[in-house]
Amino acid sequence: MSDTEYQRQPRIPNPHRICGVAPVRALFLRRAEDVIRLFYLAERRQEAGPLCAHLARTRRVYREVEAHELARIAGTEHHGGICAIASLRYSEELPGHALPPNLPAAPVLTVLDGIGNPHNLGAIARTAAFFGCKGLVLSDDERQCDLSDAAFRTSEGGLEHLRVMRARHLPNLLLGMRQHYLTVAAVASGGVPPEALPRGRPLALVLGNEETGIPEPTLAACEARVTLPGSGLVESLNVAAAAAVLLHALLAVAPAAAERPRPAGGRPGNQGGRPAEAPTPGQLTLRPAASPAGRRPARDPGRDPVSDPGRDPARDPARDPTRDPGRR
Repeated sequence: MSDTEYQRQPRIPNPHRICGVAPVRALFLRRAEDVIRLFYLAERRQEAGPLCAHLARTRRVYREVEAHELARIAGTEHHGGICAIASLRYSEELPGHALPPNLPAAPVLTVLDGIGNPHNLGAIARTAAFFGCKGLVLSDDERQCDLSDAAFRTSEGGLEHLRVMRARHLPNLLLGMRQHYLTVAAVASGGVPPEALPRGRPLALVLGNEETGIPEPTLAACEARVTLPGSGLVESLNVAAAAAVLLHALLAVAPAAAERPRPAGGRPGNQGGRPAEAPTPGQLTLRPAASPAGRRPARDPGRDPVSDPGRDPARDPARDPTRDPGRR
């Protein structure tokens, strides 16, 4: 292979680096099979111990490291003392101009159009998950960022609890959603206050780029516009702050049992094997990953780091990551 041919070979993307106690715990709760390695500081032994016990049973790598090494592994000083290396997760490409019929029902669906800052994406996802949203739609705008290390870190685990989808053409998707959703564009001025929006359908709240706002084709595809009333001393809020205020306001007056009608044959759930609803930690169990020999290890609920997060791995010295941090 010549140098030119070698340069043309696509670069294999790096795995995601999930940093922080809450994001790492959410990763283990929702998709533990995607975890490749785990690194942590001595001060995070208590939080890392149950997770290391799970990795030991499934024959995956974990290690206690010094602060400078964790910063190098995580790619940031803002790692929170723990970092999981996980398989890449991208937003789910929607095949057509309709939402999946098995998307879990929720009073509000958040839609982002042209938001390029991954920290804003993560902050909005954190808010959406906090208020019980189940999905997040990203537009096809080239400025719209996808899932990334920074977005996962900023979301504080929120992205793990949302089904993240990317539209092929957002205006067409919004037009097709009108039967089931009231599509609402968040604008700096000219919209109605949140409490004035008509009810009866779940809401699809569209948020746009901070500098240029929502593109005109997307605005035209929305049935209503909403504006947060303010003092007038500043024009608008940061998009992540606006999302938090709007979601709180909309859910405060949303029907308690808002359900999106489902097409015939549709059923609640979530594509990809993830639970449609977020059960409590005591209800969750980790799915064991395949061993190197291709066999799945026997399930041991008594040592499930999620079902029993308070379990002390020191009771099993052979698997204690704090006593033997280099053990794999």
